Order: sequence, then structure tokens, then C-alpha cells
Amino acid sequence: MKDIVLIGAGGHCVSVIDVIESTKMFNIVGILDSQKVAGEKVLNYEVLGNDSLIHSFDKNKIAFAITVGQIKNVQPRIDIANLLSFYNCPTIIASTAYVSKYAKVGRGTIVMHHALVNANTNIGEFCILNTKSLVEHDSTIGNFTHISTGAILNGNCSIMDEVFIGSNTTLMQGVQISKGNIVSAGSFVKRSI
Repeated sequence: MKDIVLIGAGGHCVSVIDVIESTKMFNIVGILDSQKVAGEKVLNYEVLGNDSLIHSFDKNKIAFAITVGQIKNVQPRIDIANLLSFYNCPTIIASTAYVSKYAKVGRGTIVMHHALVNANTNIGEFCILNTKSLVEHDSTIGNFTHISTGAILNGNCSIMDEVFIGSNTTLMQGVQISKGNIVSAGSFVKRSI
């Protein structure tokens, strides 16, 4: 098992801990967070301090996962990723998720419980594919994009960088969403945005 440190101790961190534990691939060393006091715990894991401690870890021995969520502001995740440019940020796939062997999933992306990623898809770096989301065949998702709980992307969709797709949203096949867009929860998207 590879040692891993989580960055961000909020609600998304709680869900990610459960996903990481399900993989049985990582040993969670602790959590970094600027809003929590060192010694506080999230589930069974201790907050070690803030992200100024990143460079105190040996990049050959430790991996990192960004566990800051992304609802309306992607910038904190981008800033953390920039701090981690020389560190191992593995792709994490829940034991209950399905990712086709014909799909590509980028560095630092997390695929949460019961998410489905079908064949010939290309998922960028540092994305969140949240619980029960579905990304259908021939779709592309850019970097730092969050596909929320229960969202459905039908075949051949193209989602650019830094997009947020709200919970229970459905995108018709072939829809394109340009960089930085926020699609509200429960939307039915018939045309490109």
C-alpha cells in the first residue's frame, strides 16, 4: 500500500476517504487543511497542518490526493494542483465504480462509488466523477471538471476544462460545454453551451 496525504478536510474529504479505503491500495497518513487545527480528526484521520507542509514530504515516498470539493469555484483545486506539480497524484477509482479498459482517466482524478465510465472516453486530470455519475461512450471531459452525483453524459459529449455539471443533470448525446460553465442541478441539456 502506498502512503497518501489528503489535502482538504471538508465534506468531499469524507467521501474520498471512503473511496480510498475501498480500493485497499493506499495508506492514508493524514490530512492537510488551512481551516482546521492540527490534531483534529476527520473520520479516523488526523489533520497534520496546512498545505505549507507539502514540501516536507519525500516525493518518492508519498502520494497526494486533492480532497477539496468543487461546487462553484475550481480555483482552490487548481492552486493545490500547481503546488503538487512534482508529486505523485494517482488516479483513484472506487472499488464499486466501473471504468472501461478502453477509457483513459487522467492524473489526480477520482471516480467515486458506483460511477460508470464507458468505452472510448477520455477523462482529464484532477476531475471529480461523483457518486453514480455516468459518462457514456466517446465522451471527453477536460481537466478540473466536476460531474456531480447522478449526472448523465450521453454518448459523444465534449466537456471542456473547469466545468461543473450539477447533480441529476442529463446531457443529450453530442452536447458540448465550453470552459468554465456551471450547469445547474437537475438540468436537461439539449444543445451545446
